[in-house]
Amino acid sequence: MSTIETDPAGTAGTRAPRVELLPARDVPLGGPRAMTVRRTLPQRARTLIGAWCFVDHYGPDDVAVSGGMDVAPHPHTGLQTVSWLFSGEIEHRDSLGVHAFVRPGELNLMTGGHGISHSEVSTPGTTVLHGVQLWVALPEQHRHTARDFHHHVPRPVPLDGGEARVFLGSLAGDTSPVPTFTPLLGAELTLRPHGTTTLAVDPSFEHGLLVDHGDVRIADTPLRPAELGYLAPGSTTLTLTNTGDTTARAILIGGPPFEERIVMWWNFIGRDHQDIAEAREEWQAGSDRFGSVAGYPGNRLPAPVLPGATLTPRGNPPVPRSG
Repeated sequence: MSTIETDPAGTAGTRAPRVELLPARDVPLGGPRAMTVRRTLPQRARTLIGAWCFVDHYGPDDVAVSGGMDVAPHPHTGLQTVSWLFSGEIEHRDSLGVHAFVRPGELNLMTGGHGISHSEVSTPGTTVLHGVQLWVALPEQHRHTARDFHHHVPRPVPLDGGEARVFLGSLAGDTSPVPTFTPLLGAELTLRPHGTTTLAVDPSFEHGLLVDHGDVRIADTPLRPAELGYLAPGSTTLTLTNTGDTTARAILIGGPPFEERIVMWWNFIGRDHQDIAEAREEWQAGSDRFGSVAGYPGNRLPAPVLPGATLTPRGNPPVPRSG
């Protein structure tokens, strides 16, 4: 997924952990036919949750009205993309030669590393498009790793009060086989009406809960749809409650605090301004670094102009301890 927002960051206790609310903002996605997504990460208050550095939430969109998704070939460096749908279907093509489809309940994880390019287009049979797009920052020792792609269909795991699908990491007795470069957790959670579930979690992880729909409370804090709740490390359990009369759904992410400072600009992640400038120049020049995408009926996306000011690395504020 490609953003046209070039400054995405915006220039074990007994007590319930404190929840920091991160509101969403609307951002155009792609090129001339941009659709609007709701972005909760990054923002000024928080750049990352674990190595998760980017959270976009979109839909449910009536494709007949919105036009759906049509993101022309674009590059990535220094990251992994995580695609997860609730409804609809997206066709993925990349410069590794992968031609795949993103479908509800199925994980597609693409590793950009040193450089990759891909396109994303909702399929003709899609009537409602609804899902999330997430990015993971690669640590310094792996940020120039080779291109890669993984597909996984997690099984539904019953919970008290609901169900989980664990697409990355481990939760509720299930572990995803998909490899990552830092410890991560990623799962879709559904809660029955008035259902409550308590999940055992790694106390070294910080966590984020993105509510898709429903009335959800985490650690006694209510979250509205499209809000992201952040919880610092320290808790061994997380309790979620659906206070509404209909099924609720949310995405849970987590990982140990990512200590490196990063620069995020357009679709690139680096460590300083020069990293970004070099990646942009190579993309504009058609460098082999990013390869080419076969089968997309149109031109690739040009990179935006770099800002006049030097791009500055960003990190998180000091991590508070829960409990």
